[in-house]
Amino acid sequence: MKHFPIFLAVEGRRIVLAGGGDAALAKLRLILKTQAKVTVIAETAAAEIHDWAAADKLTLIQRAMEPGDALCASLFYAAHEDAVEDARTAALAHRDGALVNIVDNLGDSQFITPAIVDRDPVTVAIGTEGAAPVLARAIKKDLEEKLPASLGTLARIGKGFRTMAEKLPFGVARRDFWADYYFNAGPRAIALGEDAVHGALETLLDDHLAAKSKPGHIDLVGAGPGDPEFLTLKARKALDKADVVIYDRLVTPEILELARREAIMIDAGKTGFGQAMAQDDINALIVDHGRQGHHVVRLKSGDPTVFGRLDEELDAITAANLSYTIVPGITAASAGVASLNQSLTKRGRNSSVRFITGHDTKGYADHDWRTLAEPGQVAAIYMGKKSARFIQGRLLMHGADPLTAVTIIENVSRPDQRVLATTLAELEPTLATAGLSGPALTFLGLAPREAAELAKTQPAAIPDPYQTHTQPIQPQEAL
Repeated sequence: MKHFPIFLAVEGRRIVLAGGGDAALAKLRLILKTQAKVTVIAETAAAEIHDWAAADKLTLIQRAMEPGDALCASLFYAAHEDAVEDARTAALAHRDGALVNIVDNLGDSQFITPAIVDRDPVTVAIGTEGAAPVLARAIKKDLEEKLPASLGTLARIGKGFRTMAEKLPFGVARRDFWADYYFNAGPRAIALGEDAVHGALETLLDDHLAAKSKPGHIDLVGAGPGDPEFLTLKARKALDKADVVIYDRLVTPEILELARREAIMIDAGKTGFGQAMAQDDINALIVDHGRQGHHVVRLKSGDPTVFGRLDEELDAITAANLSYTIVPGITAASAGVASLNQSLTKRGRNSSVRFITGHDTKGYADHDWRTLAEPGQVAAIYMGKKSARFIQGRLLMHGADPLTAVTIIENVSRPDQRVLATTLAELEPTLATAGLSGPALTFLGLAPREAAELAKTQPAAIPDPYQTHTQPIQPQEAL
């Protein structure tokens, strides 16, 4: 983000614009919607600018700009449509201490003016860093059609009522009141006039003050493997409502950004064989915030029902008599196998697939190695990076073919995803040599489709265990 979006207070402050042609007119039509004191400096100004000056909407100075003309200005626009004159006046404004925008010159401007949807006092600003103004205008048009003209009136009346609404407890109770106003009571009343809206607000507040406080609720949400576009609509809605988000280590920053800005964010990350917040402490956090009436999102990488200790948290939630909802997510195996252009099951190859973990609370996890070692078996091994040598040894010991395809995917579905295609015999040292630092998922019995096709045509060839395939895909949950 090269431009930080803010809303600048300009009421009673100076905005100076140098220029009097079409570019100046375009900016002034927007600037004059503010309550700033606007000054235009131009040797020759369009008739419309003269009309605005005659109506006392702005001050017009009919000469070339001079030093000191932009003193005490909060913003300055150079709009001459002449590069040399724009540069001259911009330099003067810089010396006077104003923030400078040169129209249609992003590189030399200190700020940009976004596309704006005006439902005063509701204002939506759309910026593209100057890269795609056509796209910004298309978004603006879409929003203009979706936001009713009455929205500004509702917001203005609601703004004057804010101090009254502070009688409600901060958080979910106050949010429910305003949601009820903007999406139910307010739109119904506005057709009858502003007085009806004021009356509806007072009645609505009385109803909400008399209502019993709502108990807390827990959403146990799957964040998917990392790509925010893999989030379900239900997960997005839960994040939008959350008062508290308790998240795992592998949830990506891009997904955390989707939570409400006011939400309390709590890192409850765990690291395999490393530092971790104790599960009992996580359970206690969930219950404590739920009892305070908060809407809690327990955000887990992947799918909470797959190696997510879901049952332990459900036991604590139900023991506290709190309500909950489980929101499934895309598990790493689904995203990972898609990046290999493969299928988890295939007629004539395997009619079942196993999701197994490389370690559990007791250390390396034991499984039915004899069955897993049989030809055609497919398994997705979660949290198997540190236990790779143990898994390799167990499978070989039980008769698995050393040439069985093995694929390791680091950072499933994220921009830095990496794919290693190897064989069971070379699982170690492939992993040790690769130096993986992110979470990895291991597929037994599956190779990237191009490697699998090569193996069919050249059955004697063993895939290079150090060959690295990189594909832009999406996130995963654990190692």
